[in-house]
Amino acid sequence: MTAIPQARNRRAALASALCALMVTGTALTGCGGEDPDAGTNGVGKLPADQIQRKTRAAAESVDAVRLHGSVVTSGRTYKLDMRLKSEGGTGSVTSQGTTFRLLRVGEQLFLKADAGFWSHDGDADAAAAEKLAGKYVKVPQGDPSYKKFSGFTYKDVLLDGLLTLHGTVETDGRHEQAGVRTIRITGDRGAGGTLDVSLEGTPYPLRLVRAGSAGTLGFSDWGKDFPLQAPAKDETLDYGGQLPQS
Repeated sequence: MTAIPQARNRRAALASALCALMVTGTALTGCGGEDPDAGTNGVGKLPADQIQRKTRAAAESVDAVRLHGSVVTSGRTYKLDMRLKSEGGTGSVTSQGTTFRLLRVGEQLFLKADAGFWSHDGDADAAAAEKLAGKYVKVPQGDPSYKKFSGFTYKDVLLDGLLTLHGTVETDGRHEQAGVRTIRITGDRGAGGTLDVSLEGTPYPLRLVRAGSAGTLGFSDWGKDFPLQAPAKDETLDYGGQLPQS
C-alpha cells in the first residue's frame, strides 16, 4: 500500500533536483509551475519586435534621461555622462584622455574645457587656449564642432539612432541590470546589438551594447527632470568666429 506514495516522493525529489540544475546565471527559469513573468510588466511574454517597439515608445514618452557609457564613432571613443531632455542637455565627454563639458540650451551650444583641450603648437594657439580655458565657450552654429558635439545633446535624435537593433531581432533570455530584472533582445544574435529592457514598471531600455563593438551605454533616471539654463555671463565667452581646431 506504500509503494505508490514512495514512487511519487521519488519523482518529486527528482523534479526538485532537476529544477535546481536548470537555474543558472541570471536567467530566471520557472520550476514547479512558477511563472517567470509573475510580478513583471509582462513584456517578457512578447515577441522581440514588439518588445523593441514598446521600449522605444517608453523612451519617447518621457522628457528626460541620463545616458552614460562609451560610444565609438569615426574611429574615436567618447565616454559620455549626459543628462538630456527636449530643451537641451548637459554633461561631460571624455576623449583621448581629455574631459570637457557640453551644455546646450535651445540652439545655443557651449563647450567648457581646460587649456590643454584648446592648445596646439604656436604662441598664438597658446594665447587663445588660455583665453578659452575654464570658460563656457559659445560654439558658432557654422563651426564644425557644433555639428560634431551637439549630437550628444539631442535626446530624441540620439535615442532614435541608438535604440535601433540591426538584422533579425530575437529575445535572449531574462537577465538583470543594477538589480532590475530585464528581458534582453538582440539583432542578428548580438552582431546587430543587444538591448536590455526593464521587466519592472515601465519597459524602459536600461543597457545597450552597440553593433560592431561601437560602445556600451546605460540609461537611467527616466523622466527625472533636472535644471538646465545658460551659464552666467562672467562664465561665458563668445569667441565669435570659428573656434581653434582641437
